[in-house]
Amino acid sequence: MLKNMILGAVMLCSFSALANIVVIVNPANSNSVNADEIVRIYTGRSNAFNAVNLAESVPLRAQFDEKGVGRTSAQLKAHWSKLVFTGKGTPPAELPTEDAVLEFVAKNPQAIGYVSADKVTDAVKVVHTIN
Repeated sequence: MLKNMILGAVMLCSFSALANIVVIVNPANSNSVNADEIVRIYTGRSNAFNAVNLAESVPLRAQFDEKGVGRTSAQLKAHWSKLVFTGKGTPPAELPTEDAVLEFVAKNPQAIGYVSADKVTDAVKVVHTIN
């Protein structure tokens, strides 16, 4: 019984640690974005936006890679390494914090990025929510 209670508490903590992720653009940008377009943008198959990524050291990055792009961070890193090596693409720029992503997107009309839902300000527009 105690073992089940401890396991349940650990699982609850694990799920609550996952952030609600939102994809954001500059408010002046009127383009629509769906889940498929996000995958295309973050895998280099679309250049409709100037995409930015969080640094690999930020836990939200791994969550976005898996939930938003459908690949692990290691798979995406290998994918981008291949594109760079063959001259077929350049990965999104990496920024160190969610605040840096917010600032970059707020200042660049063609930018797209992602942050935790609780970080959103009026300086950006949410175009997609990742559950």
